[in-house]
Amino acid sequence: MAEQSNAQFTSNAQFTTLTSRMIPLPVENIDTDQIIPARFLKVTDKKGLGEKLFFDWRYLPDGTDNPDFVLNRPETAGAQVLVAGNNFGCGSSREHAPWALRDFGLRAVISTEFADIFQSNALKNGLLPIVLTSEEHQQVLALSADPSAEINIDLEAQKVTLPDQTSMSFPVDGFAKHCLLGGIDQLGYLLSFEQDITRYEQQPRVS
Repeated sequence: MAEQSNAQFTSNAQFTTLTSRMIPLPVENIDTDQIIPARFLKVTDKKGLGEKLFFDWRYLPDGTDNPDFVLNRPETAGAQVLVAGNNFGCGSSREHAPWALRDFGLRAVISTEFADIFQSNALKNGLLPIVLTSEEHQQVLALSADPSAEINIDLEAQKVTLPDQTSMSFPVDGFAKHCLLGGIDQLGYLLSFEQDITRYEQQPRVS
């Protein structure tokens, strides 16, 4: 089986800027069962889920690597950006899908549309879903065919920049952006107010 490209991830990994090569996977309507098949969901530990990513496409029936699948090609090793087709992450709401993508080493997925629940789960797990227009997506997809080409993603500016300095803006939820930039999850955000909460609780109560 192909070796995954990164170690176990933490959901609160900080995301500020990223410069990376890309993995082109221009298939539309990739659902969460294709991202991580249901038979691999009986786990609570995220470690190792990257080995199951796109399992039924990535491996042949005898368990060996499918040489025709893009994740098994040497030139895509270490790339941290997946360029997918429209409506990525549809299907069931399993959080294991972004877990597997992150455990494999991916930090961003570019598409023209994401399923709402997948998008929410991705943002909570340090995976940035980037929505571009169809025209912009085609530009990035064409560029991703060059295994040496790199793009830059700036979360603070909400921009994707191509090697020719073409810049593309993308939307992102404000709270999710704050958490990603700070390397915190929702619980971490609440804990950042711990001193304020303690001070409030210690205030004298008027009966």
